[in-house]
Amino acid sequence: MPYPSFPDANVFDDITYPVVEIFESLQGEGVNTGLPAVFLRFGQCNLACPWCDTDYRAYETLTGQEILARIAQFNATNVILTGGEPLVQRALADCMETLKCLGYWLAIETNGLLDLPPSVRRHVNYIAVSPKAMYADLYDDERMIRYADEVRVVADSDVTDFCRDIRRRITAAMYFLSPCDRDGHMNIEDTLRQINVLNQGHSKGQWLLSIQAHKLAGLR
Repeated sequence: MPYPSFPDANVFDDITYPVVEIFESLQGEGVNTGLPAVFLRFGQCNLACPWCDTDYRAYETLTGQEILARIAQFNATNVILTGGEPLVQRALADCMETLKCLGYWLAIETNGLLDLPPSVRRHVNYIAVSPKAMYADLYDDERMIRYADEVRVVADSDVTDFCRDIRRRITAAMYFLSPCDRDGHMNIEDTLRQINVLNQGHSKGQWLLSIQAHKLAGLR
């Protein structure tokens, strides 16, 4: 798909990015579950969660033009930038600006340690934040994200106190608790019990369950 002319287009062609994979599937988590999308999964991360299902250290280096060419092969007009961690990517704003000029709807999935710079935020349509309880001490109010469309916390332990703290610090429309997938086993029952604890005494703005439905359906 050739893209229209706009400032710095040729510069973007030459920028390189670490990319684990680019594929088309259905969103399996959160509010947008079922959304057809192209997933642009970046390499590199500023955390190292032991249960992460992405080998973010195994990636190829692609130019901006190569990324666009791969995305253009698919039918979906929604692009989800994920990782790894998208916000550690050099020139992420250039990538998003180019995709936006092509008419794509853009979502970003981030661990929330870093806030979105204005150059990125103005191009994004949807922000999903997944704070990690095992790295609770790293969440600094001066640097972390403070506003999002949805928050999804993985229940890799008893995360109820962490969830309460994150809810005070990140304003979002929806809050979810997600089971932790370790070697194909999801701790769904424990996650449900934690949701019950979090929601006791609250009739509005309750925590909801977000499950990795794409894995249950056998999708990527």
